[in-house]
Amino acid sequence: MDPKDLQPESLAAQSLGWVDPVTKAISPPIHASTTFIRDADNQYRSGRGYARADNPAFDQAEALIAQLEHGAQGALFASGMAAATAVFQSLAPGDHVLAPKVMYWSLRNWLMNFATAWGLKVELVDMTDPAAVHTALRPGQTRLVWIETPANPLWTITDIAATAALAHGAGARVAVDSTVATPVLTRPLELGADIVMHAATKYLNGHSDLIAGVLVTRTDDDFWKRIKTVRAQLGGTLGSFESWLLLRGMRTLYLRVRAASASAQRIAEHFAGHRHVEAVLYPGLREAPGYAVAARQMQGGFGGMLSLRVKGGASGGETAAIATAAHVQLWKRATSLGGTESLIEHRASVEGAGTPAPPDLLRLSVGIEHVDDLIADLEQALARAHG
Repeated sequence: MDPKDLQPESLAAQSLGWVDPVTKAISPPIHASTTFIRDADNQYRSGRGYARADNPAFDQAEALIAQLEHGAQGALFASGMAAATAVFQSLAPGDHVLAPKVMYWSLRNWLMNFATAWGLKVELVDMTDPAAVHTALRPGQTRLVWIETPANPLWTITDIAATAALAHGAGARVAVDSTVATPVLTRPLELGADIVMHAATKYLNGHSDLIAGVLVTRTDDDFWKRIKTVRAQLGGTLGSFESWLLLRGMRTLYLRVRAASASAQRIAEHFAGHRHVEAVLYPGLREAPGYAVAARQMQGGFGGMLSLRVKGGASGGETAAIATAAHVQLWKRATSLGGTESLIEHRASVEGAGTPAPPDLLRLSVGIEHVDDLIADLEQALARAHG
């Protein structure tokens, strides 16, 4: 069968159907070599020179994620941060960029410190409001609009198509951090984005055992070539074994994301209006501010991430939230998201001063355990925290 005729679930499960031409193995080898033979006439006809830029261990994973995102090419990086910062480092000092006020905290810190010191003009805007984006754009000066949707840790939603149209009208490129949505639920390139980024540590791998990042481009243009040059020259490349692990993880991507999304929806609905919960932040709730946009651009679910704002009573919401996390038994108190195990954390403690996370907020990454067990564990933890 032509791979173009297959559903994405089939492409992911069989890693594009690749079979080793020599051994006939269905699991790829791990290419550990860092260097490759030059031909006698001083050429590299193999296309490989040095593994920092031309590692054959990348080929299959990059091809798979590019296919799932309906993009032209993919590029693996040593981390999500390495992938994201490579996009900004491919710009020139003095370029104006827009980024959301609510976004992954480590990248926001990098933008407001390193990137601005390097010379980028970074402006944070309410990316959920197209009018705010339109006002902030500087035609001829804004070179990049960075979107994160759903946005960590409030899970706000940005209209990718509307924002891309505004950005392109001003001459800017659009990059989307789609880590939480994954290509299972949203394909930003089809909505007008130029680049999609994933912290592949999270859902793409899905097993909490590697750090990785990936970019996919809609077109193989000069900007994409600059990004790949940044990767090679700064050395933000992934290891061969990690590439193999990532490919293995993506085989179950569709099963894991759909299971986590269904459970997250159940948990959000269960705790909406709960006596110990001030608010549930989840785009799949009809009362959520971004529900209409999310329903339009997320197909098959609203993701496995949600946050609970815990009522505090006399002790205060922050104290009650931390106490709730202390009393969970099945949920794991740990930072990260997208793994098979469900995680919980008090996000404001992680992000520190200036965080948009309210002090009463618990961030939840829903795994693939039975949803009734997850709900029961949260129920007993909330009851004990308020006892």
